[in-house]
Amino acid sequence: MNREPIFNVPGAVLATLAVLVAVHVVMRFLGPEDFTWWLLALAFIPARYSGMANELPGGDVSSVTSLVTHMLVHADLTHLIFNSAWLLAFGTVLCARIGGVRFLAFSMAGGISGALLFLVFNPGLLAPVIGASGAISAMMGGVMRFLFAALDRGEGYLLRERPSAIPMMTLKETLQDRRIVLASAAFLAINLLALIGFGKFGEAGDIAWEAHVGGYLFGLFALGAFERAPQNEPPSPTELD
Repeated sequence: MNREPIFNVPGAVLATLAVLVAVHVVMRFLGPEDFTWWLLALAFIPARYSGMANELPGGDVSSVTSLVTHMLVHADLTHLIFNSAWLLAFGTVLCARIGGVRFLAFSMAGGISGALLFLVFNPGLLAPVIGASGAISAMMGGVMRFLFAALDRGEGYLLRERPSAIPMMTLKETLQDRRIVLASAAFLAINLLALIGFGKFGEAGDIAWEAHVGGYLFGLFALGAFERAPQNEPPSPTELD
């Protein structure tokens, strides 16, 4: 008898996880000066866009590349492990639904959206923003569009076996669903606790709540743009056996 594996992680998710780990390991082998230079060159720093780009490592090039590269760097092992766990939880389901290429594009767009919202709230800030949390928050927001649809139909098993068979809520249905509204409000509230100092990851410092919220809202509103045409078809009786 064929058995579904307990863990069935798509290749794009494993590749993303491998890159995050590899970057973290390489950074830890750098000397203090090189570590600081690369950290600042890869990090998203709002001050780059306030006339300080040439005074920071990476110069004008990092003003563009750091929108993506900041997602690859983590402050410490705790930060990396936390984000990796959520990547496996939400990224696996989302990638199985929309495919590897769309998943990577969605994740990058979510992380960029988070960075841009951080910039809106913190123009000119010199502090670096690092970590994949914005992209992972986008994955959470995206999964919200079909999570409760699966549970309502008694097909929660499809989240593991075939997420693409779950109908996606329309944006109107999403915004009117009390459970999603409450979950989103709770997510926002948890992140806003960072304003009073809640939320530390070892050496990582404060939570960039703006990046989390920006990523989450992107995922919630934009998942439909990344859907594949054949999706949301009900599984055949054979597949249900």
